[in-house]
Amino acid sequence: MTIKERILHTVLFEVFALMVLMGAATIFTRHNPAVVGGLSVVMSLIAMAWNYLYNVLFDKFAGEERLNRTIKMRMLHGLGFEGGLIFVTIPVLMWILQLDFWTVFILDLGIVIFFLLYAIIYNWLYDHAKAKFFTKPLPIKASMS
Repeated sequence: MTIKERILHTVLFEVFALMVLMGAATIFTRHNPAVVGGLSVVMSLIAMAWNYLYNVLFDKFAGEERLNRTIKMRMLHGLGFEGGLIFVTIPVLMWILQLDFWTVFILDLGIVIFFLLYAIIYNWLYDHAKAKFFTKPLPIKASMS
């Protein structure tokens, strides 16, 4: 992926996730929607930075050919991403929401489960949409015989 494509991939990932999470957080928590919205933006910025870095590193490990990744590889990708992100998000959530570690840990587990499934589905859809709509077919070489 080019740098521009990685940025597009990351921004689209976060925009779709924010739409879902802000709605759910407003419904399921008693916090002010402005606090939830601000927290969502902070978490999104942290996640975007981690997303970019993690995917560059993962592609170096797994290779650039994304369409042929198995479900096992995609699950490993999602688990690694969420595992790394949780170390940063727990302290941020504790500080902003003024909640104890265990409450935030349970809340973050729910978020991790959502994002694990979301990341697997999003990346599969992104890879296939890119292949179908944005990849130019190879030119057919004319035979000289």
